[in-house]
Amino acid sequence: MPRPTGPEPLPHLNWPVRLTRAGMLAEAVVRAFWPLWIVIALILVPLLMGWLRLLTEQGLWAFVAVAGLAFLAAFGWGLRKMVWPSRADALARLDATLPGRPIAALADSQAIGAGDLASEAVWRAHLARMAERTREARAVQPDLRISDRDPYGLRFIAALFLAVAVLFGGAFRAIPGIETTADGQVLATGPVWEGWVEPPAYTGRPSLYLADIPPGLLIVPQGSRVTLRLYGEPGALTVTESITDAPIAPDPEAEPQSQRMLEVAQNGNLTIDGPGGAAWDVRIIADVPPEVSITAPVEASAMGEMSLPFAAQDDYAVMAGQAVIALDLAAVERAHGLTVDPDPRDPVIVDLPMPFSGDRGEFQETLIDDFSQHPFANMPVTVTMSVTDAAGQEGIGIPEGMILPGRRFFQPVARAVIEQRRDLLWSASNARRVVQVLRAVSYKPEDLFTSETTYLRLNVTLRRLDALSRAEALTAEEVDEIALALWDLAIQLEDGTLADARERLQRAQERLAEAMRNGASDEEIAELMNELREAMNDYMNMLAQNAEPRDGTDEPQTGENSTTITQDELQALMDRIQELMEEGRMAEAAELMEQLNQLMENLQVTQGEGGEGGPQTPGQQSMQDMAEALRDQQQLSDEAFRELQEQFNGQQPGQQQGQQGQEPGQQQGQQGQQPGQQPGSQQGQGQSPGEPSGQGQQNDQGPGGDGGGDQQNMGSLSERQEALRREVERQRGNLPALSGEEAEAARRALDQAEGAMEEAEDALREGDMAEAIDRQAEAMNALREGMRNLGEALAQNENQEPGQGTQQGAADGRVEPTRRDPLGRQLGNNGQFGSDENMLQGNDVYRRAEELLDEIRRRSAEQERPEQELDYLKRLLERF
Repeated sequence: MPRPTGPEPLPHLNWPVRLTRAGMLAEAVVRAFWPLWIVIALILVPLLMGWLRLLTEQGLWAFVAVAGLAFLAAFGWGLRKMVWPSRADALARLDATLPGRPIAALADSQAIGAGDLASEAVWRAHLARMAERTREARAVQPDLRISDRDPYGLRFIAALFLAVAVLFGGAFRAIPGIETTADGQVLATGPVWEGWVEPPAYTGRPSLYLADIPPGLLIVPQGSRVTLRLYGEPGALTVTESITDAPIAPDPEAEPQSQRMLEVAQNGNLTIDGPGGAAWDVRIIADVPPEVSITAPVEASAMGEMSLPFAAQDDYAVMAGQAVIALDLAAVERAHGLTVDPDPRDPVIVDLPMPFSGDRGEFQETLIDDFSQHPFANMPVTVTMSVTDAAGQEGIGIPEGMILPGRRFFQPVARAVIEQRRDLLWSASNARRVVQVLRAVSYKPEDLFTSETTYLRLNVTLRRLDALSRAEALTAEEVDEIALALWDLAIQLEDGTLADARERLQRAQERLAEAMRNGASDEEIAELMNELREAMNDYMNMLAQNAEPRDGTDEPQTGENSTTITQDELQALMDRIQELMEEGRMAEAAELMEQLNQLMENLQVTQGEGGEGGPQTPGQQSMQDMAEALRDQQQLSDEAFRELQEQFNGQQPGQQQGQQGQEPGQQQGQQGQQPGQQPGSQQGQGQSPGEPSGQGQQNDQGPGGDGGGDQQNMGSLSERQEALRREVERQRGNLPALSGEEAEAARRALDQAEGAMEEAEDALREGDMAEAIDRQAEAMNALREGMRNLGEALAQNENQEPGQGTQQGAADGRVEPTRRDPLGRQLGNNGQFGSDENMLQGNDVYRRAEELLDEIRRRSAEQERPEQELDYLKRLLERF
């Protein structure tokens, strides 16, 4: 087929043809002259890098000759390979991109049917269709790839060399002047220099290249290091500076150094004298010392742990800090054992906590520590904080006076022991006085000590202290030893080891009464109230175990003046006592405390149907069932997590499942009650949550196990999850008919919990423990939300709930009980579920949380751990 020449009547093809032809020309140039570009790049590299200064005159002429021959050879090869594209070639390439080659079709002539009108009409229609198709023509992009011609990638190597030469060389080196000495040594005709300014690493600022900085003002951080290198003929360049601590005057006769290193210590001038030199007015950015201050008064927990907030800042970063706690002798009340001069004691020095991550330029932290056993505890001290930065500068805060927090004791003998311990630590000369006071305190041990052990410990300690003081052989180590024994004795007197619940309750009441008289902080009040509640519960359990259950004929003896009080009402009374104490209304709190004591003196526990609280309403039963389901789901989640840990440790999945799942199941079996089953009732409907699907009903079987039966018959985790899901489905269908948004929200929450459990069940069947744990967590959150919503719905509909008796309780004049949710949390004043109570009770919970987070970070950084474990640790870090 002849090559199309392009019909003239189609002007719309002009630009596509021209652009296609230009692209073909570019292809031809690139494919013909690519060796020439490599030769040009290799010639420019030594010119830009200044390597020609290292050559002699003969070597330079040799380089010029070789470069010229290479250039001519590459240029000649390119001219021989160059093929100029024609317009017909461009038309052919453009036509090849169109379907049916319409341009070539337009150049054809009719070979058959000439003279036939019908045939000519068809031909003309064909030409018109081809002409219309040419309007879709677009310029063809050129193919500039030459990998088939340069298989070793020489063009890339040459381009890399040229890029390095452009970045690190300079145009001023491209045409060097060459001068040789008599011995053939090559020297640069003009003096040159280089210089760098390196700021300290802790500033985070980049290094500066002095040749790129115009003469004038130069601002650098304090402590920056300036490095100068001088090239050229010796003596051509000199350096004058006044930025160091000891400025160096220029000496024209001295041999100049090829390299100078200066440390910027002050404002001044830096001058390079000579041809091509420069001068800068150097101004330093002063490194400001860090600052630290105490931001809030010191706080103390019930057990004496101190929390002292502080804030620190620096222009770059605070590296470390300390707090110095010194005794404020002028503020000490010099009475009793403190009248003598104290033994010298060094101040207490503790490190300040620093942020684990983030900016240390400005931050706030809290110093948490326990100084209850230190001699300075509960005494006036001054706290002085200091911080240092990376430059070694120290910032000292303003000393703050305070009473160093320590544990407070409310038991009278324990307080006396702690007071004498303080006097002994104050001065060893108080030893005789301490012995006399403690012997006087313990004159009648049968009235003060509830245990012979504590009295014997006190007697032995006093004998040892008396013997050492008489022999005048009391050393500092022995003082500390006796002080530790007195501390342990005071702790035992304060906390006690009482086995009888009644004595423990009396002791808790006495401690609370002592706190009312002496004044206690909110934390101490909360601690004492918790102790009273625990003692109250133990005492109630003791009475319940010793109470005789009534049958159908014998009724408990009741009189006209007898009053029935529930455990909720007792809890409400204690809550009111705590509220009054926290508000400072100690007289009213003491009056209610006396009422509580009288109630406990005359308390009797009776057993009735349906448990100690009477028959349960449908709403209360639903709350109990949901609480059981939540505990069961938590047990399943714990066992799934143990399975995941076994997989990480290289054990076979399920290897210890029976042993791990045995204890929860046995506990539920001992309780004898399943989720959804009322106390005292027989299980006769549905399927228990712990029962795998398809099995018969079994008594005392929950998700945790089979109630102490054969472990081999216990279902797998997925089957137990399925049983628990069915139980939640049953609970959703048995919810009481309550109205309001909260009731609908409770139903939706149970539906969400059911869906999450179904996803967890599928994940357990597939062996994806990590996914199952996440879905189980969603199910537990949904159950908690459902319990909260159901509680709010019950509170709003309590007038319609049968058996509430709220009006009767108000008419009786008794304390209205503040109910608790199934998790044991107090309800708010408006009857809604929720609490502002700190659920993380314990010693140093914040530091423990930091330790756990640090351990998770450490494990996530160990890349040799299994990928599944690393993914799980990553999810933990993202969540917390």
